[in-house]
Amino acid sequence: MDGFAGFKTAATEELPGAAPVMDPFHVGRLACDALDQCRRRVPQHLHGHRGRAGKPLYPARRTQHTGADFLTDRQHARLQAVFRTDEHGEVEATWGICLRMVAAYRHPHKTAGKQQL
Repeated sequence: MDGFAGFKTAATEELPGAAPVMDPFHVGRLACDALDQCRRRVPQHLHGHRGRAGKPLYPARRTQHTGADFLTDRQHARLQAVFRTDEHGEVEATWGICLRMVAAYRHPHKTAGKQQL
C-alpha cells in the first residue's frame, strides 16, 4: 500500500493480524521527498533564503536524484563541489541514505537488499 493513513486504518480494521507493508515505489518516493526537504532547508538555514542559481546546492538538485551508478563525470564533479564543505553535510548524509534505500529495493535478493541498509 502507499502511505495514505486511510489504507492502513481500513486494513487494520478488516485484517487485524496483517502487517502493513509499503510498496517499493512509495518507500523510494518518501526517501527522495526527504532529500528534497533537506536540500531546501539547509540553504534557508544558512542564508536566510531558498537556494538560488549562484549557490552550490541549486545546480545539484536534479543530480541528487540520479542513481550513483548512472552519474556522469560532470555530475560527480558537481556533487563533489557541493559536498566539499561541511555546511552541506546534512544533505550529503540524506542523499546517501536515499541512495541506499533505493538500491536495497532494487536488489534482486530481498535478504541481501536489506543488509545494504
